[in-house]
Amino acid sequence: MLPTLVIPAIIFLPAGKVSTAQLIQPVANGAHVLALDTDFDGCMKIVQEVTKDNSIYLANSMNSLRIEGQKTVGIEIVRQFAWQVPDWIVIPVGNLGNISALYKGFKLMMDLGLITRMPRLVAAQTVRANPFYESFKTGFKEKINVTAQDTLANAIRIGSPISYAKAKKAILETNGIVEQATENELAAAAAHADLTGMFTCPHTGVALAVLTKLIKRGVIKSSDKTVVISTAHGLKFTDFKVGYHESTLADVTSEYPNPAVHLPANADAVKAEIEKRLSQYG
Repeated sequence: MLPTLVIPAIIFLPAGKVSTAQLIQPVANGAHVLALDTDFDGCMKIVQEVTKDNSIYLANSMNSLRIEGQKTVGIEIVRQFAWQVPDWIVIPVGNLGNISALYKGFKLMMDLGLITRMPRLVAAQTVRANPFYESFKTGFKEKINVTAQDTLANAIRIGSPISYAKAKKAILETNGIVEQATENELAAAAAHADLTGMFTCPHTGVALAVLTKLIKRGVIKSSDKTVVISTAHGLKFTDFKVGYHESTLADVTSEYPNPAVHLPANADAVKAEIEKRLSQYG
C-alpha cells in the first residue's frame, strides 16, 4: 500500500526511445510511467494538452520555476571558481531549458554586481537532432524545427525545442555559439573522456566533441578557462558503452575499443594474454 501522504508523479516518455536505466528510475520510485507511441516532441504535445486545465502540475522546462532552480548551476560554477567567470561553458542541449537557465543565473550575478562579465555559452547538439544549430546558421532569422532522428544522445532527441526564444537570447547576449557533433564524434569523445577516469553519458560526449571542434578551429584557446557541463551519468547508458567497446554501434567506428577478452580457464593462457597486454607499456 502506498503511503497516504504522497504526491503522485506522472512521467511521459517515448516508448522504446529511452534506456532501461532511464526507464527503471521512475518505475522503481513509484511514479505513474506512461510510455507513448511517439517521440519526445510528441510527448511534449500531449503533456501540454493534459496540463492545460492545471489539474496536473507541469514540472518540465516550460515551467518557469524549473528554470529558477536550474539557474543555480551558473552560480555554483562561479562560486567554485572563487567568483571568477570562466571564458566558455559548453552544454549539450535539446529542449533548451538548461542553457536558458544557465544564462539567467549569470545575468542575475551581473545585475547584482557579483561578476563583471558573462561567459560565452556554447550549445552542443547532435547532427540528428539539430534544430537550434540550423536556426543559428541563419542568424536566428526564424525558428527552424526538424524531425529528430535516432541518436545515441536520446535525451536531446528533440526537433522542436520549447525554450527556443530564451536560448536564442542566451546565445546572442553572450556572443555564444551553436555547434553540432555526429554520432561517431560524440561516441569517440565519450570514450576518450572515460580513459581519464570519467564515465560519460552520450550527451556529455556531444559537448566534448563540440569542445574538440572549437579547439581545433582555434575558437577556444588553450589559455581559455572552459567548463563542460555533464548532464547525466554513464551508468544510465550502459548499452551505449558496451556497444562502443564491442564495436556494434551503427554509424560509429570505435577508436578506443577495449572489449573483454574471453579465455579458457587455463593459467598458461591467462599468463600469455597478460604478457601480451603489458608488453605495450614497454
